[in-house]
Amino acid sequence: MHRHECFKTPADEDELDDIDDDMVVGVIAEIEQEVLNESESDDDEYDLADMGGPEPERNDGNISSNESISSDGSFDPNAEDTDSDDSMLDEAATAGASIAKRRKEQNAMDGAGPSGSGPSGSGDYSHLDEDDETDETVRAIIAAIKKPRSAPPEIRLEDFITDICFHPERDIIALATIIGDVHLYEYGNEENKLLRSIEVHAKACRDVEFTEDGRSLITCSKDKCVMVTDMETEKLKKLYETAHDDAINKLHVLDERLFATGDDAGTVKLWDFRTKDAIFELKEVEDQITQMLTNDQNKLLLATSADGYLTTFNIGARKLYVQSEPYEEELNCMGIYRGSSKLVVGTSKGRLYTYNWGYFGYHCDMYPGIKSPISLMIPITDRIACVAGEDGNIRACHIAPYRNLGVVGQHNMPIESLDINSSGELLASSSHNNDVRFWNVKYFEDFGDIKYNEKHNAYKDKRHNLPSSKCTNASDFFADMTKEQDDDDNDDGGNNTTAAGSNNVT
Repeated sequence: MHRHECFKTPADEDELDDIDDDMVVGVIAEIEQEVLNESESDDDEYDLADMGGPEPERNDGNISSNESISSDGSFDPNAEDTDSDDSMLDEAATAGASIAKRRKEQNAMDGAGPSGSGPSGSGDYSHLDEDDETDETVRAIIAAIKKPRSAPPEIRLEDFITDICFHPERDIIALATIIGDVHLYEYGNEENKLLRSIEVHAKACRDVEFTEDGRSLITCSKDKCVMVTDMETEKLKKLYETAHDDAINKLHVLDERLFATGDDAGTVKLWDFRTKDAIFELKEVEDQITQMLTNDQNKLLLATSADGYLTTFNIGARKLYVQSEPYEEELNCMGIYRGSSKLVVGTSKGRLYTYNWGYFGYHCDMYPGIKSPISLMIPITDRIACVAGEDGNIRACHIAPYRNLGVVGQHNMPIESLDINSSGELLASSSHNNDVRFWNVKYFEDFGDIKYNEKHNAYKDKRHNLPSSKCTNASDFFADMTKEQDDDDNDDGGNNTTAAGSNNVT
């Protein structure tokens, strides 16, 4: 049997926490398939023998290939140990094969197929019980497999994912792709189900948004078109053909009837679903519009651009409100915090600029602590933001005062898009690896407020892994040891107190 190099034998079960659950399940599935193939091969050989055919030569790996055991079964101490370097890997692989065999027997009793009933062939491992196992490796593997998920599994596509968007009411996420299609998935902690794939644009679909009622999808594309599509019937409800003279990069839904678009040349247009043409358009910058944003009042429309400007438009007056001083860096993303009193903008140099609401000419505060390019920002709470960019890490930071809180999640390649669902508990991210990953960020609801001038270690804060991260902190292991020692000390202290109390009574 082939040895799986991704299996390791750690000193204790704590080290197995670093193993990705999906990886463990995948390896077990591979081992299981090999066991099934060997079993089928054995059955074919026995059938051939029953038919009178020549019995195939069988090779028992423990007798014919291992010279340390003689033909009479005695052990030869002078023989060479050929597998000493791989013994631990063989032990882990044997453990996985044992699990696979037991699962095959259980499926045979239940009438199930060899691949199980779970999604993507993951199978049902509920009959496995780690308490029945004596081998620590097997017990740890079973525990990792049966560990309940707190977020949906990863979604992977063949095409590059340009944008993602959560449905405002249902557990549905829309994925826009570089070939112009939009895929709708119903997500859950156990599995993700593809509902439908809609062919929308002829070229790359750069942005996708749901309308406020969730019944329609709005998409913009490199083909300069804006389309409104019915989510259930997949029928085109409205087409704004050649909506811009240049490729459209961003769109933003203001309310049930208004939305805005921005293109690669810096033009911003405001649209009404009830009309055919744009309400108004303004061109105040010369480079790509990177994001647009409004607050609850929808009186001002803010737009960041790649040429370093923050431009604000007065929606009611349909004219320019104010434009910031130019920055020598790209302004890529922004978010509203502190009860809509603060606007925070992320830049290509990893800086976060803060503006008092309504005073967008120049920033009032600046935080240089991220130091890696920031291309995406999502408000998690009124004081906590998640930012991401080219390094593949999603980081959380506290706003006013600024503080790095740690790493929320990771990708192997640069992150392309971020979004958070309507409940604020689930964060989704897509990367250049054509994958979408989900992160449960509910723990931020109980996160305490940070005070000004509070002492902290900025180096550790930036590298600290939060509960949603797939990586663990090295200090957690020693913290567990300290906790166990404290518990032992408390037990001893309680016994001493009881003894002293009895002496006093006497």
